[in-house]
Amino acid sequence: MERKDFETWLDNISVTFLSLTDLQKNETLDHLISLSGAVQPRHLSNYLGYFLKLLPLELSFYLLKWLDPQTLLTCCLVSKQWNKVISACTEVWQTACKNLGWQIDDSVQDALHWKKVYLKAILRMKQLEDHEAFETSSLIGHSARVYALYYKDGLLCTGSDDLSAKLWDVSTGQCVYGIQTHTCAAVKFDEQKLVTGSFDNTVACWEWSSGARTQHFRGHTGAVFSVDYNDELDILVSGSADFTVKVWALSAGTCLNTLTGHTEWVTKVVLQKCKVKSLLHSPGDYILLSADKYEIKIWPIGREINCKCLKTLSVSEDRSICLQPRLHFDGKYIVCSSALGLYQWDFASYDILRVIKTPEIANLALLGFGDIFALLFDNRYLYIMDLRTESLISRWPLPEYRKSKRGSSFLAGEASWLNGLDGHNDTGLVFATSMPDHSIHLVLWKEHG
Repeated sequence: MERKDFETWLDNISVTFLSLTDLQKNETLDHLISLSGAVQPRHLSNYLGYFLKLLPLELSFYLLKWLDPQTLLTCCLVSKQWNKVISACTEVWQTACKNLGWQIDDSVQDALHWKKVYLKAILRMKQLEDHEAFETSSLIGHSARVYALYYKDGLLCTGSDDLSAKLWDVSTGQCVYGIQTHTCAAVKFDEQKLVTGSFDNTVACWEWSSGARTQHFRGHTGAVFSVDYNDELDILVSGSADFTVKVWALSAGTCLNTLTGHTEWVTKVVLQKCKVKSLLHSPGDYILLSADKYEIKIWPIGREINCKCLKTLSVSEDRSICLQPRLHFDGKYIVCSSALGLYQWDFASYDILRVIKTPEIANLALLGFGDIFALLFDNRYLYIMDLRTESLISRWPLPEYRKSKRGSSFLAGEASWLNGLDGHNDTGLVFATSMPDHSIHLVLWKEHG
């Protein structure tokens, strides 16, 4: 086409193009690009790259914030200049990571670091969506039913009907300690000692290194289903089938208090430092929670004989709805599951903050609860819920594990990732449960690869 004729044609096309809607203009450009050879996209790339280069960096960053991460990654392929500018925008990649539920350290201002974190994050999130983020393993060593499990810092303690308790290194599958005990219904441990609650109605304290029983707590008239303790306070608490909670002097073994008011088995006791202020407690106060089939009771921890319950929480006044045996309390919120869904109470006001329902799956039991994610399970699957959308984002099949009305034969492992993944905390144990063959079934994070 002659130059003069081309200019006339271009003027006519320009007038028509300006009269189109935005959608029509986009379709026109898409069509023209599809008709182009290799030279035209390269020319367009150079032009846009030159345009982006002329903009002040702050303005470029502002414009980039309006694009989704996948589009940004595509734009990084346009040219070296685009890749340099986009990869240098720290806020864009930090926001992208936050939106995926990842923890952000704002003190790290290396944009390339956050871009790499984002790429790692989308890989892990896709593994979760595709049910490929976990792997399984087993611990074998007990010769009878395993009733009690407790996990801490890479170590798993198991208490069995074979009159023994074992401490396992989850990463290697090796048994670190094995000591003779009574029948264990509940266990908790630290580096030096093991505390066990038993079906023989007693609580005992054992030394790992020697296997010796260093303390024996007698006084309950029913099986002891849950124990907790605090060395700083020198206090141990126990919940029993006799409907009571007992407070003991940990070192002396004497009973300091017996808390009454429950009308069902006390299946869970939790000793935790309060983190919020209310009319009934202050930050730093130690609080005891005890739970049965229908109620959660809140107690102040002290040495008063006539200790009074601060508050009783339930999900139904007529006791028509049962609580699941698992209980989460972090000093700010109390969370428990029931047939109606997950209930979250604000510990400052004792008000119900929200009820999370999963109509597509009934009777999900709580394992762990954080700022971003919750870990749940039923008879068939382990589930991860995104608490921001209250939607289930991943599931993992479970074998026919041993059921427990008291919730002691299964537990969550590492919990920090529930407050947001960070690229380092998605390792180690996710879930453990005892099996009918007396082994322990483990669900572990799979390495990123």
